[in-house]
Amino acid sequence: MPTSPDDGPVRELTITGETIRLGQFLKLAGLVEAGSDVKVLLADGVVHVNGLAEARRGRQLVRGDEVSVHTTVLRVA
Repeated sequence: MPTSPDDGPVRELTITGETIRLGQFLKLAGLVEAGSDVKVLLADGVVHVNGLAEARRGRQLVRGDEVSVHTTVLRVA
C-alpha cells in the first residue's frame, strides 16, 4: 500500500547502480530540470524521503526508498 498522505499511486523508477543521489533521482523522474530547481524544492521543505523531510541534494537513495514531492510519490527500484 502506498505511503503517501493521499494514498495515491506510487511510481517506480529503476536505477542502474546500487545508489543514486536525491538530486539526480528528481531529474530522472522529470520533476526538475536543473540542480538549482532541486535546491528550491529542498528549501521549500516539500521533499520527503521515507516520510521524513530531506534537505540534502546529495542524499544517497537505495532501492526501496520512497521519495515524495507534494502529491507525487516515487519509489527507487
